[in-house]
Amino acid sequence: MGHLLRSVDGLRIRHPSIPGGLSGNTQAHMPCPLRTMPLAGALFAALAGAALATSANAEETVLGTVDVRSTRDAATLHLDQPSQSGSRTGVTAKELPASMAIIDSETIRERGDTQMRDTLSRTVGLTDTGRLSFSSRGFTGETSVGIADDGIRVTPGAQTYPGNTWGYERFDISRGSASVVYGTGTVGAMINAIRKEPSRTRSYELMAGLGTDGYKQLGFGAAGPIGEIASYRIDVYGHNDRGFRELGDSRGGKLMSRLRLQPTANLRIDLTADYSLEHPERYWGTPYGPDGQVPRALRKKNYNINDAQMRYEDTRLRAKVDWQVNDWLGLSNEVYFLESDRLWKNVENYKLDLRADTVTRTSYVYAHHDHDQRGNRLEARINTADHRAVLGWEMTKVDFRHTNSSPYGGSSIVSASNPDHGVWNSPDPIRPVFDTSTDIDSVYTEDAWQINDRWLLMAGIRRDFIRILRHELATGGDFPHSLNGTAWRLGLTHHLTRDTSLYGQVSVGHDPTTTLSYMGRTKYRLTTGRQAEVGLKQTLGNGLGEWTAALYRIEKDDIITRDPNNSALSVQGGSMHSQGVELSASISPTRNWRFDGNYTYLTAKFDELNESVGGRSVSRAGNTPSNVPQHVANLWGHYRFGQWQASLGLRHVGKRYSDNANTLKLKPYTVADASLAWHYDSRTTFRLLARNLADKMYVKTGSGIRGSLGSPRRFDLIAEMKF
Repeated sequence: MGHLLRSVDGLRIRHPSIPGGLSGNTQAHMPCPLRTMPLAGALFAALAGAALATSANAEETVLGTVDVRSTRDAATLHLDQPSQSGSRTGVTAKELPASMAIIDSETIRERGDTQMRDTLSRTVGLTDTGRLSFSSRGFTGETSVGIADDGIRVTPGAQTYPGNTWGYERFDISRGSASVVYGTGTVGAMINAIRKEPSRTRSYELMAGLGTDGYKQLGFGAAGPIGEIASYRIDVYGHNDRGFRELGDSRGGKLMSRLRLQPTANLRIDLTADYSLEHPERYWGTPYGPDGQVPRALRKKNYNINDAQMRYEDTRLRAKVDWQVNDWLGLSNEVYFLESDRLWKNVENYKLDLRADTVTRTSYVYAHHDHDQRGNRLEARINTADHRAVLGWEMTKVDFRHTNSSPYGGSSIVSASNPDHGVWNSPDPIRPVFDTSTDIDSVYTEDAWQINDRWLLMAGIRRDFIRILRHELATGGDFPHSLNGTAWRLGLTHHLTRDTSLYGQVSVGHDPTTTLSYMGRTKYRLTTGRQAEVGLKQTLGNGLGEWTAALYRIEKDDIITRDPNNSALSVQGGSMHSQGVELSASISPTRNWRFDGNYTYLTAKFDELNESVGGRSVSRAGNTPSNVPQHVANLWGHYRFGQWQASLGLRHVGKRYSDNANTLKLKPYTVADASLAWHYDSRTTFRLLARNLADKMYVKTGSGIRGSLGSPRRFDLIAEMKF
């Protein structure tokens, strides 16, 4: 497989009068002011006007009610679920010649995962590395594992949204390069959060929860018709937590809303407006002891300052027009505006002296991100007897300002066992440092060719044109930079039987060396990732369940390294590879029992990488990248008896390292969770959740000389009602 790499550089709602129907997981959005985006506005208006003119004489038809019933008594990986996450052609997960996991909202509720990072870290091979940063297939962080909201990829300075799972119907995780669908920054994986849709059937949802350490949460959702042609969906969520450690309080809330207009059977207009505000826990890890481990006595300690601040605010507006022109052609145009405001005010580095019982604190950081993103996506869908094809163009513009207190001076020494947190005090001024303006134009095409009943050939290619202008506010000067990247995928799926498919694919993607908004004076190229993957997907007979297997290898070139002859100089030219096997299954051996599980075995190594140590370049070739585990496993067992369901879950994360030198080893850990649900009636459920049953102390992710600890044992009681 390595030789091969080196040799090559939604749910569909059908309506009787609409052959092919309208895609049920298409996004709905409210337009940003057209004066800020004249081209997008013109395209949007032209498409909407053409659609309305064409359909003015069409017979008005009202879509029938779709009765969606729960299937959680059956084991499923949703292999027959159509999705536009892994490919915009809308093929099912079983047809897709690539790895993809789908986690639905019922599974999320069953496990009690209110935070998105908890939900995702239970999927095959994905581990939590802090904030909304993840590791997948050996690649870590926002520059390799991307996140989209209903198909819209955000280009942030720091990924923090969406933070919780309320209001989302499911999460689709595409493992391996997704650059053909989403562009740069997705060589490790891509996560697409799919929200709940408006409905012509009136419904309401209510969720209320209380938990350990003063945790409170409340969620409300509603959907229904408005007049003859409109429907809506609105979701509201809020939470408050005192926390188990010092300065551990957090709070936040959000509003998600969507209005759908369906003037005719073949035309749909979606308008979306969202707002969220989060104040997460002010915690930046706990220092390691001399043995490289966090002392248990420090479990509930926090060495941040009393006036620390963390604040994430997001406003999102979108509009989308979806027009089924005729039997074989569909057109859509989507325009959006995203505004994000991020603030951090912390002390972030800690060094422990156990004998003196002190912690030395450095890096008094103040950082503010002001991020505006506007975009437009125009797409054509072509469906014939043998082909499902898409052709599209995307435009993205990002304006970003970074304000900070660099070089983050200031230091203090506090007691390790009884810290006096103090206040933020730095000798460095807070000032705007730089602005970046990023323009991305992308063209793409994909085709799923059904050669015959048993063979499907999928090909796709995407070209990204990226232009960045950085303006230094502190020192003056403009620094333009251009980046271009081509991603492609060629895959083949063979259906051995109706229930079993084999697939293989080769693909090429690309990642930036840092987030695009941070691109500086050094004109680095995009890194290149090449992947080969083979796998199997199978539905077992008699409702027994489904399982998948994947074997892959990824090679990535042009990562940042140090010049071997000058350790002070950062250059491109480093390389690494990863290879592994991924298994996942959902099995129901009897009517009352169900088991969901996955396992990943992964090896990731640097082939060429130098780091600066003591003024000289030191090779890390052969080492494992930090925060990349070799083994990851998840297992859930569910037993249903009468109106009750008891569930037990185990999560295992193997050995990792906190540094690329592999001198700081993070111990493997296994955490047990449990749930007991009482289904009082078809509309009301009460859940008792227990997290970390054995009260295991463990480090979730490491950074230098500190690690971020997982939560201790906790309990939650949640009531869910539908009416």
